[in-house]
Amino acid sequence: MPTTPPARSPAEVVANGPDIVVAALSARALAAAARRAGRRPAAIDLFGDLDTAQLAEPCLRLPSDALRLDSAALRDALARADLRGLPLVYGAGVEDDPALLARLAEDRPLMGNRPEVVARVKDPFRFAATLDRLGVPHPPVAPVWDGSSGDHLRKRIGGSGGAHITPATAGNAGPGWYVQRRVAGHAVSVLFLADGARAVIVGLSRQWTAPTPESPYRYGGAAGPWHCPERWTRTLPAMIGRLAAAFDLIGLNSADFLVTGSDFHLLEINPRPGATLDVFDRPPMPPLLGLHLDACAGRLPDRLPALSGCRAAAVLYADAPARIEPGRRWPAWTADRPSASTVIGRGEPVCTVFGEGPSARAAWRHAERRQRELAACAAMEMQ
Repeated sequence: MPTTPPARSPAEVVANGPDIVVAALSARALAAAARRAGRRPAAIDLFGDLDTAQLAEPCLRLPSDALRLDSAALRDALARADLRGLPLVYGAGVEDDPALLARLAEDRPLMGNRPEVVARVKDPFRFAATLDRLGVPHPPVAPVWDGSSGDHLRKRIGGSGGAHITPATAGNAGPGWYVQRRVAGHAVSVLFLADGARAVIVGLSRQWTAPTPESPYRYGGAAGPWHCPERWTRTLPAMIGRLAAAFDLIGLNSADFLVTGSDFHLLEINPRPGATLDVFDRPPMPPLLGLHLDACAGRLPDRLPALSGCRAAAVLYADAPARIEPGRRWPAWTADRPSASTVIGRGEPVCTVFGEGPSARAAWRHAERRQRELAACAAMEMQ
């Protein structure tokens, strides 16, 4: 089974150069997946973290004042001579601009869903209409809240990470936003491979939020594999296959559900590789980026191996503004490690913390304990 290759020397970088580009709000997980698959990635994101720079050359950090990718800055980065024409794998933060994806696809292979597919999946009203046709339960959506009974949420079209989700009030949707009825349940995400007609499930994960008063649905992390009820093992693969065919999905995608007892609602499909790469991209699973590229070319595996044990990946957010001082030592169970002198604003992500355990819940709790340990150490350093 391939393992992550060691960091390349400058001479190797000059001799070989990158053979693929990964771009996302945070591209570290994609860069790690590319290295595990034997590729030489360049990375473009908003953080330029230490471990991303060790995995990718070049590692380009884009300017941002709202934790969103700037389309012009991304195009400029991709126009570099050493990145021109290279295949692009995109992650979270790119799917909210299908028009940008279309422009990027004009001069390079786009290794993922086509722009028109992304536009169809991320349009909440077209998405809901397709789910109605397929008979897949989902929360009702509307352009604005009309005052009807029940709780409603305001969401940004194409948004990711959950920080954009807030309770809806009369008339607060507007262009680029929509309203979705709030339903109860615990969050489950299904990572799957698709070839435009069929799908193969990689694994299920439990997800949770890291709420604040301003962002009550901010993404907190994921743990898996989550062993679903037996009734799901009979019906879920067929449902995911219908979704893949209906939307013409290819490569790695994830479907996010809310589950209560035997009931479920499909919230959205993320039409690109996402945060659960950190959960599932480990032996004996074949390299997931390689499977992603194969699926984009129409090749799906007949079956995938079962993972032993569970892993959690939790986001640690800053409770107060902080500066990363030179010489800061990061535990081996962290990732997305900021470089020295980075200033982190209140509520912004600091790093990712991993946990392990015999079940998804145990791994989740392990990651939470490590988060508290890391936060306590940071507080002591600031005194």
